[in-house]
Amino acid sequence: MLITPRGYIVTNNHVVEGATEVIVTLSDKRELKGAIVGTDPQTDLAVVVVKGNDLPSMQWSDSDKIEVGDLVLAIGSPFGLTQTVTMGIISALGRGNVGIAEYEDFIQTDAAINPGNSGGPLVNMDGDLIGINTAIFSRTGGSQGIGFAIPSNIAQHIVSSLIQTGSVVRGWLGVSIQDMTPALAEAFGLQEMKGALIGQVLAGSPA
Repeated sequence: MLITPRGYIVTNNHVVEGATEVIVTLSDKRELKGAIVGTDPQTDLAVVVVKGNDLPSMQWSDSDKIEVGDLVLAIGSPFGLTQTVTMGIISALGRGNVGIAEYEDFIQTDAAINPGNSGGPLVNMDGDLIGINTAIFSRTGGSQGIGFAIPSNIAQHIVSSLIQTGSVVRGWLGVSIQDMTPALAEAFGLQEMKGALIGQVLAGSPA
């Protein structure tokens, strides 16, 4: 999916991982040789670049403004069927703990997403990019109405870093933290169940 007229493309890391050659097919059937600019396995995002000017590109939209129930379109090439469009709604926001990536804050949608949709756009009804289709929950390998997309605001930050430096640098504190529970609050003699418990400080960390 082209995101700039200068040929930068965003896709999923698992789409290009291990690739020795990248060929990009445009909507007008032109095939261009691509080069991997950078990847971020933690969010399952990657940036590829092709040579070109004034290429048609998507417009980012603010994913913080979307709401559950909004209509969306998923675009991709499921099972090799190019330029397939499916429609659905936003089923949930901020979906995590689904075991797809290290950093998870997904848009969940019931728009049909299948193998081949990965890295394609999830757009609002104005055609603006609100997410990057990434994965599905399925017992059959096909769509069962539970698809996940990386929000555009997260993707923009990662993509910008990959274009500028080829990698993503993250700060870290070096501690493991767990939520305060009634049992822990009682054990520590706390009157109120507030705050968090530092369970471990990692050796050699900033902490």
